[in-house]
Amino acid sequence: MKVLVTGGAGFIGSVTCRALEGAGHVAAVFDDFSTGHEWAVQGRELYRGDLRDGAAITGALRASRAEAVLHFAGRAVVPDSVRDPLEYFDVNVVGSLRLLEGMGACGVKRIVFSSSAAVYGEPREVPIPEEAPKAPINPYGRTKLQFEEILEDVRPALGLGSACLRYFNACGAAPEWGLGEVRGHETHLVPLVIRAARTGTPVTVCGTDYPTRDGSCIRDYVDVRDLADAHVRALERLEPGRGGIYNLGSERGTSVREVIDAVRRCLGRDVPFREGPRRAGDPPTLVASCARARAELGWVARRTLDDSIRAALEFGAERA
Repeated sequence: MKVLVTGGAGFIGSVTCRALEGAGHVAAVFDDFSTGHEWAVQGRELYRGDLRDGAAITGALRASRAEAVLHFAGRAVVPDSVRDPLEYFDVNVVGSLRLLEGMGACGVKRIVFSSSAAVYGEPREVPIPEEAPKAPINPYGRTKLQFEEILEDVRPALGLGSACLRYFNACGAAPEWGLGEVRGHETHLVPLVIRAARTGTPVTVCGTDYPTRDGSCIRDYVDVRDLADAHVRALERLEPGRGGIYNLGSERGTSVREVIDAVRRCLGRDVPFREGPRRAGDPPTLVASCARARAELGWVARRTLDDSIRAALEFGAERA
């Protein structure tokens, strides 16, 4: 199958391109390189453009002869969404509408959407099932939920087969493919802790008085290679006019302090840290229930947090 991957030069998108190719599909990339990297394209067919440019995305769909879309492109930093919500709604919602219009014009009937556990907000139950109330607490989460709802409405009209994949905390790398996470302004915990270990600059533990086993927040970390596998499985099971929503996580909760301990264990050196206040809107615990993905996609997260940390360390060493 020929697949157009929006955001295919980014962290998860680029790894998923390799997973698609490993499964016998052909990946083409559409990206504006606002956060992605040209080296991550790895010689694939490339269409450079802004998702909000309807002519550009429709042209890419037509020129690539795409039969399906994996949609990763968008803004994805929660604090930035609070500072500039209009930008987030413009890119993540309006831009995604331009994509759907292009798919309609080109007769593309399959889409897998990169959604987020941010749609749940502060959950009432843990582990979190897909049926849990959706109450996002920031503009980023609201943009993800809005496009899920748009897909629900548009799917029967266009005859789409769609899947929305709600990631929990993506981490790791794919050093075997020369791919990993490289950001100018890093916000994810695992690379921040690795940076602290390597530079000696303390990482901040934001909140030490949560009702958890060690007082720090608990999150569900899932390896990027497992996420890529889920995208391929979801794509291959799409049926016209039908949709699915799936949580993607490890179903294991790990606290901030435990992430620091894991990096210390994998790297063999101390990790300096400081204690800081809670961040507004951070729930104590977010852990996925992935029973639906297991039953319908045959998917489980196979890699541990230590596997992900070691992969990130190997990728970082290769780029040093």
